[in-house]
Amino acid sequence: MLALIAERTPQTEAPVREISSPEGIKWQYLHGVPEEYRALVAPEAYEHDAALMARPGQPEIQLDLIADYGSNFALYPAFHEYFRTSQVPLLATWGAHDEIFVPAGALAFQRDLPKAEIHLLPTGHFALETHAAQIADLVRGFLDRHLPAGG
Repeated sequence: MLALIAERTPQTEAPVREISSPEGIKWQYLHGVPEEYRALVAPEAYEHDAALMARPGQPEIQLDLIADYGSNFALYPAFHEYFRTSQVPLLATWGAHDEIFVPAGALAFQRDLPKAEIHLLPTGHFALETHAAQIADLVRGFLDRHLPAGG
Protein backbone atom coordinates (compact mmCIF):
# COMPACT_ATOMS: atom_id res chain seq x y z
CA MET A 1 0.00 0.00 0.00
CA LEU A 2 2.84 2.37 0.82
CA ALA A 3 4.29 1.77 -2.64
CA LEU A 4 1.00 2.94 -4.20
CA ILE A 5 1.04 6.05 -2.03
CA ALA A 6 4.61 6.80 -3.14
CA GLU A 7 4.00 6.19 -6.85
CA ARG A 8 0.93 5.01 -8.69
CA THR A 9 1.79 2.47 -11.35
CA PRO A 10 0.17 -0.76 -12.55
CA GLN A 11 2.70 -2.62 -10.39
CA THR A 12 1.82 -0.67 -7.21
CA GLU A 13 -1.91 -0.94 -7.95
CA ALA A 14 -1.78 -4.75 -8.20
CA PRO A 15 -1.69 -5.50 -4.41
CA VAL A 16 -4.62 -3.12 -3.82
CA ARG A 17 -6.60 -4.81 -6.56
CA GLU A 18 -5.80 -8.17 -4.93
CA ILE A 19 -6.89 -7.09 -1.43
CA SER A 20 -10.11 -5.72 -2.97
CA SER A 21 -10.89 -9.03 -4.73
CA PRO A 22 -13.40 -11.45 -3.16
CA GLU A 23 -10.49 -13.57 -1.90
CA GLY A 24 -8.69 -10.51 -0.55
CA ILE A 25 -11.80 -9.30 1.23
CA LYS A 26 -12.31 -12.72 2.81
CA TRP A 27 -8.64 -12.63 3.89
CA GLN A 28 -9.23 -9.25 5.58
CA TYR A 29 -12.05 -10.77 7.63
CA LEU A 30 -10.36 -14.05 8.56
CA HIS A 31 -6.61 -13.42 8.67
CA GLY A 32 -5.37 -13.31 12.24
CA VAL A 33 -8.60 -14.71 13.67
CA PRO A 34 -7.80 -17.69 15.91
CA GLU A 35 -9.63 -20.89 15.07
CA GLU A 36 -11.85 -20.69 18.16
CA TYR A 37 -13.31 -17.37 16.91
CA ARG A 38 -13.65 -18.14 13.19
CA ALA A 39 -17.25 -19.38 13.51
CA LEU A 40 -18.20 -15.90 14.74
CA VAL A 41 -17.26 -14.34 11.39
CA ALA A 42 -20.40 -14.56 9.29
CA PRO A 43 -19.64 -15.38 5.65
CA GLU A 44 -22.38 -12.92 4.71
CA ALA A 45 -20.16 -10.09 6.00
CA TYR A 46 -17.31 -10.63 3.57
CA GLU A 47 -19.62 -11.81 0.77
CA HIS A 48 -21.65 -8.59 1.11
CA ASP A 49 -18.47 -6.50 1.04
CA ALA A 50 -17.29 -8.42 -2.04
CA ALA A 51 -20.64 -7.79 -3.77
CA LEU A 52 -20.38 -4.08 -3.03
CA MET A 53 -16.80 -3.99 -4.29
CA ALA A 54 -17.88 -5.70 -7.53
CA ARG A 55 -20.03 -2.71 -8.52
CA PRO A 56 -18.81 -0.72 -11.53
CA GLY A 57 -16.19 1.87 -10.65
CA GLN A 58 -15.37 0.48 -7.20
CA PRO A 59 -11.85 -0.76 -8.01
CA GLU A 60 -10.89 2.72 -9.22
CA ILE A 61 -12.47 4.35 -6.16
CA GLN A 62 -10.47 2.08 -3.86
CA LEU A 63 -7.24 2.78 -5.75
CA ASP A 64 -7.88 6.53 -5.57
CA LEU A 65 -8.69 6.34 -1.87
CA ILE A 66 -5.57 4.41 -0.95
CA ALA A 67 -3.33 6.43 -3.26
CA ASP A 68 -4.55 9.59 -1.51
CA TYR A 69 -4.03 8.20 1.98
CA GLY A 70 -0.56 9.73 1.98
CA SER A 71 -2.18 13.16 2.31
CA ASN A 72 -3.02 12.13 5.90
CA PHE A 73 0.66 11.82 6.78
CA ALA A 74 1.12 15.60 6.59
CA LEU A 75 -1.57 15.97 9.28
CA TYR A 76 0.09 13.63 11.78
CA PRO A 77 2.18 16.34 13.52
CA ALA A 78 -1.00 18.35 14.20
CA PHE A 79 -2.75 15.26 15.57
CA HIS A 80 0.18 14.51 17.87
CA GLU A 81 0.34 18.11 19.06
CA TYR A 82 -3.38 18.04 19.84
CA PHE A 83 -3.01 14.81 21.79
CA ARG A 84 -0.03 16.15 23.77
CA THR A 85 -1.69 19.45 24.67
CA SER A 86 -5.26 18.29 25.24
CA GLN A 87 -4.66 14.92 26.91
CA VAL A 88 -8.07 13.95 25.52
CA PRO A 89 -9.33 10.58 26.78
CA LEU A 90 -8.78 7.89 24.16
CA LEU A 91 -9.97 4.31 23.84
CA ALA A 92 -8.56 2.06 21.14
CA THR A 93 -9.83 -1.49 20.66
CA TRP A 94 -7.68 -3.28 18.12
CA GLY A 95 -7.06 -6.71 16.69
CA ALA A 96 -3.80 -8.00 18.11
CA HIS A 97 -3.25 -9.93 14.85
CA ASP A 98 -4.31 -7.13 12.48
CA GLU A 99 -1.83 -6.75 9.62
CA ILE A 100 -3.70 -3.83 8.05
CA PHE A 101 -3.77 -1.49 11.06
CA VAL A 102 -0.94 -3.05 13.02
CA PRO A 103 -1.05 -3.12 16.84
CA ALA A 104 1.93 -0.75 17.01
CA GLY A 105 -0.41 1.91 15.61
CA ALA A 106 -2.70 1.55 18.59
CA LEU A 107 0.15 1.48 21.09
CA ALA A 108 1.60 4.63 19.51
CA PHE A 109 -1.25 6.68 20.99
CA GLN A 110 0.32 6.18 24.40
CA ARG A 111 3.40 8.21 23.44
CA ASP A 112 1.30 11.38 23.47
CA LEU A 113 -1.53 10.12 25.68
CA PRO A 114 -0.02 8.05 28.49
CA LYS A 115 -3.49 7.41 29.96
CA ALA A 116 -4.90 6.12 26.65
CA GLU A 117 -6.78 2.87 27.09
CA ILE A 118 -5.49 0.40 24.53
CA HIS A 119 -7.03 -3.06 24.23
CA LEU A 120 -5.42 -5.52 21.83
CA LEU A 121 -7.96 -8.28 21.34
CA PRO A 122 -7.11 -11.80 20.14
CA THR A 123 -8.41 -11.31 16.60
CA GLY A 124 -7.66 -9.78 13.21
CA HIS A 125 -8.72 -6.64 11.32
CA PHE A 126 -12.49 -6.76 11.85
CA ALA A 127 -12.49 -7.06 15.64
CA LEU A 128 -16.22 -6.33 15.91
CA GLU A 129 -16.95 -9.53 14.03
CA THR A 130 -15.51 -11.64 16.83
CA HIS A 131 -15.53 -9.38 19.89
CA ALA A 132 -18.58 -7.09 19.58
CA ALA A 133 -19.86 -7.71 23.11
CA GLN A 134 -16.43 -7.16 24.67
CA ILE A 135 -15.88 -3.98 22.63
CA ALA A 136 -19.34 -2.71 23.61
CA ASP A 137 -18.47 -3.28 27.28
CA LEU A 138 -15.17 -1.45 26.85
CA VAL A 139 -16.89 1.51 25.16
CA ARG A 140 -19.61 1.61 27.80
CA GLY A 141 -17.05 1.56 30.61
CA PHE A 142 -14.95 4.23 28.91
CA LEU A 143 -17.95 6.51 28.48
CA ASP A 144 -19.05 5.92 32.08
CA ARG A 145 -15.61 7.03 33.26
CA HIS A 146 -15.30 10.06 30.97
CA LEU A 147 -18.77 11.53 30.48
CA PRO A 148 -20.41 13.63 33.15
CA ALA A 149 -23.15 11.86 35.11
CA GLY A 150 -26.39 11.95 33.10
CA GLY A 151 -24.41 13.01 30.00
